[in-house]
Amino acid sequence: MYEYIKGKIAEASPTHVVIDVNGIGYLLQISLNTFSHLEGKTEAQLFIHENIREDAFALFGFAEPSERELFRHLISVSGIGANTARMMLSSLSAEELRGAILTDNVNIIKGVKGIGAKTAQRVIVDLKDKLSKEPIDQKIFATQDNTIREEALSALVMLGFVKASAQKALDKLLKQSPELKVEELIKQALKIM
Repeated sequence: MYEYIKGKIAEASPTHVVIDVNGIGYLLQISLNTFSHLEGKTEAQLFIHENIREDAFALFGFAEPSERELFRHLISVSGIGANTARMMLSSLSAEELRGAILTDNVNIIKGVKGIGAKTAQRVIVDLKDKLSKEPIDQKIFATQDNTIREEALSALVMLGFVKASAQKALDKLLKQSPELKVEELIKQALKIM
C-alpha cells in the first residue's frame, strides 16, 4: 500500500526512526545501514515494507529500494522473519549479502547473529536463482571519483568477501606498495585473505 514516506526526522535510533509527515509520526523499523544513511539529516525519504500480522502492524523503512527488495526476498525464505532479515541487513550491507548469496559463501551469512549453517544454506538455495536474474546495482562498481582502492574493494565485495576485512587487506597492501594497479591489488588481496 505504501511505497515511501518522506518527511522530517522526529526521532532516530539504530533500530527505528520516526518520520513526521504533516503532524503524523510514522514509526519505521530500520537496519543499521539505513540508520547510517540518515546520520546528520533532518529530512528523509524511506522506502516502505508493510509487515501485517494478526498481532502487529509494523512498517520497515529502507534508504534504498534495492535494500527493501533484498529484505522482501529474505522474508520469503522459510524460517526468516522480518526481524531476522533486518538483523542480516544490519550486519551486512545489501551488496555484501547479495554477493555472499551469489557466491555460495555460507560463512559470511552464518556470521550474522542468530543465523546457523542450515539457515544460511537455505537462504542461498532459495535466493541464488532469484538474485542472479536481477540487475546488479552498479553503484558498488563506480562512483564519480573512483580510486584504485575503491575499485578493488568493490571487486572483492562482489566476490563475497566481507567489506571490513577487504578494506583492512587493501589498506595493508597499499601502505606497503602504493603504486599497485587495480588487478595486482586484487590478486594480492586474495592471497592474504
